[in-house]
Amino acid sequence: MKIIHDKFKTHSLTGRITSELMLKAFKAVKRNRGSAGIDKVTIQEYERDLVSNLESLKQELKTGKFQPMPLKRVNIPKGDGKTRPLGIPTVRCRIAQEVVRRLINPTFEKVFHENSFGFRQHRNCHQAVEQTLELAQQGFRHVVDADIKGFFDNIPHELIMDSVAAKISDGNILNLIEKFLKSGVMEENRLLATIRGTPQGGVISPLLANIVLNHLDWHMEQKGYRFVRYADDLVILCKTKTQAKEALNSISSLLEEMSLEISQEKTRLCRFCEGFNFLGFHISSRGITIREKSMEKFKDTIRKNTIRSRNLDQEVIKRLNQIIRGTVNFFATGFSTVKKQLLQLDKWIRTRIRSMKFKRKWRTDNYRFRNKHIERLGLLSCVSLGRARMRC
Repeated sequence: MKIIHDKFKTHSLTGRITSELMLKAFKAVKRNRGSAGIDKVTIQEYERDLVSNLESLKQELKTGKFQPMPLKRVNIPKGDGKTRPLGIPTVRCRIAQEVVRRLINPTFEKVFHENSFGFRQHRNCHQAVEQTLELAQQGFRHVVDADIKGFFDNIPHELIMDSVAAKISDGNILNLIEKFLKSGVMEENRLLATIRGTPQGGVISPLLANIVLNHLDWHMEQKGYRFVRYADDLVILCKTKTQAKEALNSISSLLEEMSLEISQEKTRLCRFCEGFNFLGFHISSRGITIREKSMEKFKDTIRKNTIRSRNLDQEVIKRLNQIIRGTVNFFATGFSTVKKQLLQLDKWIRTRIRSMKFKRKWRTDNYRFRNKHIERLGLLSCVSLGRARMRC
């Protein structure tokens, strides 16, 4: 794919690496928490000699001597029996990536499409869903629910570097990005080369993904298609089935030029009334509910924290409340219709609580340990929290 380079590029970004920027980058990494990389140095350990560590890292970044360590491979469950590979950088590598991200982001933010909502300041999943609903109300009722096959793992490094170099001319910054991409990954004590992709788990990866997919956004704009994209989650809304098929063929051709491909198994054409999944929601003309996979993922997390062999104490309640609050705050919105699902979840969670207390699952335990007793323990109610959230 041919990338058109801008005549007016951003220069001299290396000179903007200051002690103040280094400190801001560290604070951002600390807020996001995360585990240690292959060097086993935690954020707390790095912070013990913070001034010296940041100054040393700053000099390495400015002089081009910085060498990232390989990523630590961690496989996390996706909820369908499969796993998603994450690449965890070391703390100092995360700080270095955050510094570079902050330097190049303003340049690309100016050219990103307004219908791109993922990993951008003041934009979120809810806005993406609301934009989807607005397009449906305008009569765009045929949906291309597109999935890019193994997107993060398969982006060609040449495409990433060429896309960044189209706007950035600072050779040191470009070299740093290339080093991040080619740092390798440690898996089962083996060092594996990274010849494609940008690791999920890397601080700079979401921005690089948006930079690459910005080509797709403006391609769809040029063709006149209405769409909403959140990172690699994409829906195109059309007025006719014919137009939807043409849109799918069009983006498939462009992705092929980018050495990427549409997942035939996960991509589908449907009408809005039939419903489709997007960003954890199931969207249809009947309402916007929590998709089945998201429900199961939530239940799996609750199961891990309500094992019968454990004691029912305040630590358990505290952890459950964190899980419940996070899930309900995300799904209980002004546009969603999730009251029935939240009620079902409340009943199911209370059953898990009773099983923990009595080390069994029996119907009569509902009378021995009533809902009011569970409420006195301080357990949040999904329904009550959802009502309060939707009134905000």
